[in-house]
Amino acid sequence: MGGDEDLRLSGKDLNTAKSMNTHLHILEAYTNLYRVWKDEGLKSQLTELIVVTLDHIVHPDTYQFILFFNEQWQPASNTISYGHDIEGSWLLYEAAEVLQNECLLERVEKVSLKMAKKVLEDGIDSDGSVMNELEDNGHLDKDRVWWVQAESMVGFYNAFQLTKDPAYYTAVESLWKYTTKYVIDHKNGEWYWKLDKDNHVYQDFPKVEPWKCPYHNSRFCFEMIERISEEQR
Repeated sequence: MGGDEDLRLSGKDLNTAKSMNTHLHILEAYTNLYRVWKDEGLKSQLTELIVVTLDHIVHPDTYQFILFFNEQWQPASNTISYGHDIEGSWLLYEAAEVLQNECLLERVEKVSLKMAKKVLEDGIDSDGSVMNELEDNGHLDKDRVWWVQAESMVGFYNAFQLTKDPAYYTAVESLWKYTTKYVIDHKNGEWYWKLDKDNHVYQDFPKVEPWKCPYHNSRFCFEMIERISEEQR
């Protein structure tokens, strides 16, 4: 990486050689491509990407994502992103499941559930919403971001399906009640970008723009419809 080369995905990211977010989005793309194209080369790449995530990106002690790294995989950040942790927990499991590699799936399931449990223990506020992140400096950002709530519901429901632990189901119910009460704009449509810890909407953040599209909340709806429908069959 050149000394002055800007590799950031967004202005809030660190300018480092490797990031969790880049790997997570490639994981999503490879997973869905492999659903429709069972190419051996793609299978190998997706398998390797899962292993890289388990070996380098998931912290071996806390089971939380490390967000940024240098070229030698040395961590460059201590910030904890609760939304990415719970999102990653179900996306990793989905990727291993699509590969139909039982040995890898068993390893991923253990890690996935530990990631979900950590968010359940540390990331949920008293009103049932999931907080944004614990920053490097120790500041707990309690903003309620739209995509964090959406991905948390999928992640906790995935953990419930795997364990049948009612705590995860309760977390989904509480999150949905919170989301329908505060995050969804029932008058004008869409979900608000984010709210503060007192549930006041950040009015200067748009509902639709390049960084806010139906990706997270629409996928949440599709995922939940499919998962609940399968259980009712």
